[in-house]
Amino acid sequence: MLIQFFYTLRAAKLPVSVKEYLTLLEALKLGVLDAEDGGPTVDRFYYLARTTLVKDEAHFDKFDRAFAAYFKGVELLTDFARELPEEWLRKHLELELTPEQKAEIEKLGWEQLMETLRQRLQEQKERHEGGNRWIGTGGTSPFGAYGYNPQGVRVGQDRGRNRSAVKVWDQRAYRDYDDNLELGTRNIKVALRRLRRFAREGSELELDLDDTIHKTAANAGMLDIRMIPERHNKVKVLLLMDVGGTMDEHIHRVEELFSAAKSEFKHLEFYYFHNCVYDFVWKNNRRRFAEKMPTWDVIRKYNKDYKLIFVGDATMSPYEILQPGGSVEYNNEEPGAEWLQRLTHAFPKYAWINPEPQGVWQYRQSISIIQQLMHQRMFPLSITGLESAMRLLSK
Repeated sequence: MLIQFFYTLRAAKLPVSVKEYLTLLEALKLGVLDAEDGGPTVDRFYYLARTTLVKDEAHFDKFDRAFAAYFKGVELLTDFARELPEEWLRKHLELELTPEQKAEIEKLGWEQLMETLRQRLQEQKERHEGGNRWIGTGGTSPFGAYGYNPQGVRVGQDRGRNRSAVKVWDQRAYRDYDDNLELGTRNIKVALRRLRRFAREGSELELDLDDTIHKTAANAGMLDIRMIPERHNKVKVLLLMDVGGTMDEHIHRVEELFSAAKSEFKHLEFYYFHNCVYDFVWKNNRRRFAEKMPTWDVIRKYNKDYKLIFVGDATMSPYEILQPGGSVEYNNEEPGAEWLQRLTHAFPKYAWINPEPQGVWQYRQSISIIQQLMHQRMFPLSITGLESAMRLLSK
């Protein structure tokens, strides 16, 4: 049975060796899964297999997908604690309203919304569905899932439907962008190449053919070999990428961009953020709260000669940009706009790449705000957009 599991992992391009596979079999033979009360479970086998077969955390997401593909129908992997009873959020209906009905539903201001939520959590004792007040599903209340409210708190819903929630109280598990993606086209690389700047430095390791011919001819035919230092790409790029939420729709295109950037720029540093940059960023999405990088440290660590590139759809509640505590994941002390201004001041050469179609930008209030903060240096994630962005950054 497990030999086919091994082949599934290899087909998923995981660097799993026979030695690691034999280690897994030996652990099973020794009864590692029987060491705890309750005997073997799929969850325990998952963690044992991942521990023995995967040596690099960058491959955890590939392993998860391969594991799920092989053990069809198995739901595992992490038991997230719920802050609200599951029954309150069970989906029996998903509300769909006409544009006219949506326009009649009143928005709550930020402070009123948060205060109202605190009151509801104290008062509510049971599940509700289809209403306009309590935390539940399928209604027009500002709090819950699978309903509609122009600005509310999404609780217990797998993804956004109307892209208007102010806060999202879901446990998230964002996956890192794959930097080894095989590109179907070289066009992105060609567009990024406009930013490259070469300089010769180091030891003389490369033949200077033109100068060798010239010196040999001037030396009456006696060979006079001339060497020059190799050319190296001197451009430094700091890449900040939005991950999770509405960015899930753009994963493939952003992975293409990320993969191309890693191959084109020798000096590339990257970090992740969600929706808007606040007081910390991270390198690994699975440990984004355990291994945070303060944004101030990013500003201090890298010189101003780095080209700063944001990648994100800029689609969020305006509160996430303009309000303290507006983040969907924690109570940030300063608004995201402050951090964006600090970053663009620290790195004068900057641009924002947006994977959302340019035709919808004018209809998203948050995109307009980000455009203003970026001084209109926002470009679509297209070949033309990338070429324009690289041309701006190279000036």
